[in-house]
Amino acid sequence: MTDFILGVYFARSQDKSFHIEGAVNHIFTQSLPFEGLQPRVFRIKLGGRWFSFPEPEALAGKLNRGFLEASSCHPIKTINEKLIAELGKAFPLKRLTCSFPLLPQGGSSVLTSWNCDLSAAFWVNLLEDNSNSEPLIGGTTQDMEDLLESFSELSLPKSPGRNGKEEAREGIYGQAKVCLRPSLLVHVQAIIQAPDFLPGTLHILSGPVFRKCLILPFTMPAFHETLFILGFNQNLKDGCLQSLLDHLKGILDSFLTQTFPEGSKLSSSVEFVFQPNGKDYMINVKSHNFGPDFAKDLIIGSVTTPATSIIHKDQGFVFVSMNLDLLAMLVWGISDWRMLWTFDKRFLNNFIPGKIEPFKSYSLCPPCFVHDISFWLDEKKGFDELEFHTVARAVSQDTVISIQFLSRFQHPKTEQVSLCYRLTYQTCDKALTQQQVTSMQSQFRKEIQQRLHVTPR
Repeated sequence: MTDFILGVYFARSQDKSFHIEGAVNHIFTQSLPFEGLQPRVFRIKLGGRWFSFPEPEALAGKLNRGFLEASSCHPIKTINEKLIAELGKAFPLKRLTCSFPLLPQGGSSVLTSWNCDLSAAFWVNLLEDNSNSEPLIGGTTQDMEDLLESFSELSLPKSPGRNGKEEAREGIYGQAKVCLRPSLLVHVQAIIQAPDFLPGTLHILSGPVFRKCLILPFTMPAFHETLFILGFNQNLKDGCLQSLLDHLKGILDSFLTQTFPEGSKLSSSVEFVFQPNGKDYMINVKSHNFGPDFAKDLIIGSVTTPATSIIHKDQGFVFVSMNLDLLAMLVWGISDWRMLWTFDKRFLNNFIPGKIEPFKSYSLCPPCFVHDISFWLDEKKGFDELEFHTVARAVSQDTVISIQFLSRFQHPKTEQVSLCYRLTYQTCDKALTQQQVTSMQSQFRKEIQQRLHVTPR
C-alpha cells in the first residue's frame, strides 16, 4: 500500500532530490497496512500470588513499551538522559527506581490530594489467577514482588478458603480494583518520607503515566514523565527554588533551539507562569516547529512548592514534573504524538543515539476520512464528553485525530436533546482505508449506545 503525492515545479523524493521546471512529479513511499492491535493481558506477582489484568482498550499498545530502559534508543530516553545530565552539573543527583504504574483503590486519596481527577483515571480489575505460573497466551508477565510497595494485604483480593470451590472458576478467585497512575506526583509522599531521603540532592523518578483526555493535537492519554524532587532548609527556599528554575530554563532553551535552521531569528520562549495559588508555576513553551497555526503556548510541565511537611517541619520542598513526550516533540519537531508510540521501525531509524537532529517524517500524505454522528441524550443519565472521546479513541485505536462539536438540537414537542459531532480519522504512519473507517464508525455507534446510554440517529 502506498501514500501518493502530486508535486508541481519542485519535489524531493526520499532517496534523491531533483528539480524539474513545469513538471508534475509522482512521489511514492511505502506504507504499512493498518492492522488493529488487540489489548494484551498482563500477569503480575504480588505477595507470592499471581494476578492478571487486561490492557484498557484506549491504551492498546502503550503499556510496558520500555522506552526508558537502558537498551532503548528512543528519543524520549535521549531527551530524559540529556536533561538529567545537564541538571547533574549543578545539583547532586539520586535516581530512583520507578514501579509498575498501578495504584490500589484504597490509594485514591493520594490522587485527590494532587488534584488528579478520579474520573479521568484508567481503572482496571486485578484478577487473582492461579491457573498456572506461565504467561498467558499473547500476554506479558512481570514480577512485581519488590516494586509495588504501596500495595498492602488489604488491597488484594482474599484467597478462597477450603469451601470456596464454588467461587473459583478456571483458577481465578477474586478481584481488586486498581488504577493506572495519572502522575508520578502520587509517589512524592513515599519518597520524602523514606529514611534515605537526602536534602540538597535532586531525587529523580521517571516513568509512564496514563489519564483520559479529550482528543486534541497536543494532549495524550499516555506519556512519560520525569519528576525532580528537591528538599532544602526553609531559610534557603527562595535561593534554592530560583537556582533550580534558572538552570532548568537554560537547559530547556538550549534543547529547543538545537534544531532551528542556522541563522534563524526564531527563539525559544520558556516561561514559568505563576499560578493563582501564589506558590506554583506552569512551564510554558511557545512552539515554532509546527508552523504558525500551532504557535501557541504549550504546557510541558509544572513546578509545585507544597506546604511544610509534618515530618520535615524545618524543610521545604519543590517538585518539578516534566512531560517528556511533549518535550521530545518540540525538540525534534515531531508534530504528531502518536508517532512516538509507533511500532514502525523506520521511526527509530531517524534517530542517532545521544544526538538531536530534525525529524524527517516518512509518512508523506496519509489519507483523511470524515464522518458525522448525531444522537439523542438520555436526560436521566446525562452526557460524559470525556468518556465520549475515550470510546472514540478505543474503537478507532487512536486513528481519530479530531472531534468537532457541530450542533445541539432540542425537539420542540418532546424537548429531547440531540448532539451532533464530526469525527476525522487519519493515521500517522499506516495506510488506513475507507472500509476500515466505515467499520470503526459503525462500531463506535454501537459502543456509545451501550456505554453512554445515548440513541444514535
